[in-house]
Order: sequence, then structure tokens, then C-alpha cells
Amino acid sequence: MPELAAHVRDVPVNQIREITEAAWTTPGAIVLSIGEPGFALPRHVLDAGIACLERDETNYTPNAGIPALREAFAKRFREHHHVDIGAERVYVVDGAQQGLHFAMSLLLSPGDEILLPNPGYPTFAMTSRLLNAVPVPYPLYPHNDFQPDIEDIESLITPQTRVLMLNSPSNPLGAVISEDATRQLVELAVRHDLWILSDECYEAFTFDVPHVSPARFDSDIPGEARVFTSLTLSKTYGLTGLRIGALICPPGLEKKMNNVMEAIVSCVASPSQYAALAALTGPQDYVSEARNHYRNNRDAASAVLESKGIPFLGAQGAFYLWADVSHVSGGDVRAWVHAFLADSGVAFAPGTAFGSIGEDWIRIALCGDQQGLLDGVSRLPARA
Repeated sequence: MPELAAHVRDVPVNQIREITEAAWTTPGAIVLSIGEPGFALPRHVLDAGIACLERDETNYTPNAGIPALREAFAKRFREHHHVDIGAERVYVVDGAQQGLHFAMSLLLSPGDEILLPNPGYPTFAMTSRLLNAVPVPYPLYPHNDFQPDIEDIESLITPQTRVLMLNSPSNPLGAVISEDATRQLVELAVRHDLWILSDECYEAFTFDVPHVSPARFDSDIPGEARVFTSLTLSKTYGLTGLRIGALICPPGLEKKMNNVMEAIVSCVASPSQYAALAALTGPQDYVSEARNHYRNNRDAASAVLESKGIPFLGAQGAFYLWADVSHVSGGDVRAWVHAFLADSGVAFAPGTAFGSIGEDWIRIALCGDQQGLLDGVSRLPARA
């Protein structure tokens, strides 16, 4: 048969899925390699999706989503992030991953460069490659607590650079970019006339530090604004399988957004939209209980790592711990996590899934039950 396109052949394997699927076929495995919230959905959210089906509201919706849901996203963003946006800037998307593809489709031409965090979520690079763009990793170093350095990023900018990708709270790191650093990153983008694509998937979950969206420092003048914000309800409300999120765009791009959305998915399934509306406008107990659960799991797992002398990054947000296993990984953490699963029945995500700086590190998901988490982490070999 004819060959697939080169940019598809070159997309690397997602090492998170690789180890997780191996764990799913291992009887009794403790799966700490994937970020899947483990709580039952609130009844009012389920009922809203079911009611949509029962009244047979299953036709197309507007490209940008049902108006009430767009306003609910805008209202939440105004209240949580102090950014004065209207519903016209909100586009309902089929989960954050589709939102990122949507944004990159708007911003990147073949050969354009996008600056991505290293370590960073693997689909950032995968998606840009699918668009024939060039992912350029910018380093997040352990000695700097995995925070972005303005000079490091600026040194990588070329005439082909079009987009600066930010992710805070970070997956896989649990790091949160400070208000001052966020302002400096927006100023950097202005100096070099770059777009900013901000993945804020975990914005609801920070611990003792605020989440600051780059949109707070963006211009509100059409033609001057440059920040796209990607949101999802997958993590905030545990709606991973309903595939629902939002992309907030700079002002003045509404017509172009509609055209591109039509070409990608047309619109998001209506039951998911009504479930999302109920989640955003109904009781928020799920979010507060989930945040407390993740914090408690973080603290309990951190204590086990400390007792074993294993270095780790103290998570300020999201629901992951980033731990240094260089004392056992032998310079090939991808191979080590598979061997550890076979020997100990525990799956961790290898740090190399997130970039070259992740070698000798693992990501530990904190979102499941605490007993399973502690059992899994306790099986890690202590550092001598």
C-alpha cells in the first residue's frame, strides 16, 4: 500500500500509554502512571447529560457551543482569573487535546517553530508535528525547581518561532509558574511578537500558591492580544470520557475560529455540553473534595519518598509527584519502569515520556485511592 505521510510516521510512541496499557494487562497491578480522577460524577451532572438524550436534543449545536455553556465558561474565567472576557471569546471543544490541536491549527504553518517545555506533556510535540511544525524544547532544570528561565527561552527564538507554549500547573511536574514569571513570559512574547498557547488543564488544583493565567497580562485590543487559553473539565470535574473543554481566544478572531472548528469536528456532542453546563453552574463540592484528596495524597506520598531518601519536586499544583529514581534507573528510565512493573506490580510514568530532561525521573499520579498510592510508592527501592 502507499506510505503514510512522513509527519505521521515520525510521531513518537506515547510512553505514558505504553506503560499504562502494559499495567492494564498485568493482574493486580497498581496503576500510578495515568492521571484519571477516581471519583464518581455528581448526580446532577449525569442527570443533565441524560436529560439531553431523553428530550432528543441530539442535533448539531453552533460551532462554538451552546450559548449558555460559553457564558458559564466565561463567567468562571472572569471570577477565578480576574480577566474580563465575554462569551464570544469562548469556544467549546472536544476536550483539551482537541483544543490544543485547534489552536495550533490556527497558529502554525509548516516549518514554523513552537517553543515547548522540557519536561512537558508529550502531546504538545506530537500535535505540532502532525501539523508539520517544528517543536523546539525549552529546558526546565532541577536546579531551578523546573521553572522556566527567560534567558534560556529567549536564546531559542529564531525568525521561524511563532508560538510559546506554557503549562501551569504543570503536567508532569506539579510546578506552578509565579505571577511575576508569568508577566515576564507575556512580555517576552510581546517583544518577539509570538503567540502564547497556555494549557491550564489543572488550574483548579493548586496548593498554597495561586494559579495565574497569562491572559491576565494580555492586551484586550484586537490585533494586539496574543494569548490562547486551553481549559478542560476532564480534570476539574472528572469528565475525562465526556471530552469537553474550552479554548479562549484573543478578541477579533470569531469568524476564523468558526471556520476552523467546522473543518475539525463541527461541534461537540450536545449531551457532553449539557453535562458540562451542569458541572459549571451547579454545586462545586466535587472540586473542593478532589482538591483536598489530592493534597492529602501528595502529603502522604511525599512522606514515604522522604523516608526512603528519594528526591522529589514538592508539587504546588495538579495531581502528580515528580521523583528522582536515578539510583535505580541506570540511565534508562523507560526500560526501568517496565522492569519495575514486571517485578513489583506497580506502574509509574517514565520521565522520558515528557522530554530528555525527564531521564532518571518518574511521574507518580496522586488521583487514586490513598492506600493503593502508598502501597505502590512504598515498593520503590530506598536511596542509599
